[in-house]
Amino acid sequence: MERTLLGGTLDIDETLVDASVDEIDRQIREYERGERRAFDLEVAFPDSFTGRVMEVMAEIPFGETRTYGDIAADLETAPVAVGQAAGRNPVALVVPCHRVVGADSLGGYSAAGGVTLKEALLTHEGVID
Repeated sequence: MERTLLGGTLDIDETLVDASVDEIDRQIREYERGERRAFDLEVAFPDSFTGRVMEVMAEIPFGETRTYGDIAADLETAPVAVGQAAGRNPVALVVPCHRVVGADSLGGYSAAGGVTLKEALLTHEGVID
């Protein structure tokens, strides 16, 4: 499912979320309006390195960030590998890969709108002024 949000477009693989498309959409709209800080959706994490990175990203609270290096240290891997896995996140926003940043920059963002959308999401969450 493709959804427009804060000037960008997210492609969310709804087959990995145990909820109807309408429910996913409702929660995304609540997030966009500032009425929701966490998604109440069950995600089926892939049984892979990407899935392990997704599990860690899913724990990052609204309004906070972690660096690629932080997650790499948790998983005993390299920051570049974490960035690549974050870029493969099939349920962006629901699993908040936008909350993973570089040590000295925002890093990348694979959704349409790229880093501009990532910046908008982090501004929306109060991380960036």
